Amino acid sequence: MPQPRKLHDEYFKKAKAEGYLARSAYKLLEIHTKKRIIHRGDRVIDLGCAPGSWLQVAEKLAGPQGVIVGIDLTPVEARFGPNVRTVVGDVTKINLAEILPNGLFFDVLLSDMAPNTTGHGDDLVSARLCYAVLDVASRFLRPGGNLVMKVLEGSEYPELLKATQKLFVEARGLKPAASRDLSREIFIYGLEYVGPANAMSPPAPVKAVPKFFEKLPQVTIDKSPPNPYDKPPKMPSSQLYSKPKKKPNSSARGKPRG
Repeated sequence: MPQPRKLHDEYFKKAKAEGYLARSAYKLLEIHTKKRIIHRGDRVIDLGCAPGSWLQVAEKLAGPQGVIVGIDLTPVEARFGPNVRTVVGDVTKINLAEILPNGLFFDVLLSDMAPNTTGHGDDLVSARLCYAVLDVASRFLRPGGNLVMKVLEGSEYPELLKATQKLFVEARGLKPAASRDLSREIFIYGLEYVGPANAMSPPAPVKAVPKFFEKLPQVTIDKSPPNPYDKPPKMPSSQLYSKPKKKPNSSARGKPRG
């Protein structure tokens, strides 16, 4: 006989006691504890960020020097520090290049996006959302960056995991303890983004480049082979050849001068 769903379990109560907006905060905290996803000063983007529990975790881990951007169709009502910004909109339609901090790439890409469950094909829709997340990674995640994204386990999960493993040095799926026992959700993490052989889209344009990214003057060296039809430079004839010495006339030998 199936066990009834517990709405107010230990993680729900713990979130309330510790000031987190949802129990999902502990899912990200557990993954981070195991794999060190977010570092101090990181630029983090959170897709499907409402109600904001992952934003809370990212803000805490990245610190005041970090930059956190959250995007969701649902407005986030919670208040955060000055380094956290939320945007209302569709992740697949928003021009992320316009909200990048200083036009740079993100260090961490998070996604807690999930489809509106209907009981039929939810795992397929979830997988499509995750492929959209990988597309975002190909355009806006810096080399060496990290990823965490949620997917509903189903027939598409093995191929999705393989696709993620091609983009990161290490990529695996895990189910945190804070996930409910009956939940089909799995979290795929990726460490040290290396990118595909051919990116799905060109990199985001850089709007403002800090001084330490300014280009140094370039020196062009012509390594092209010489043109055989080019005329050689003129040189003094004395350097090109020497005049042969004039041989004495044999018929003039023995004749007196005079």
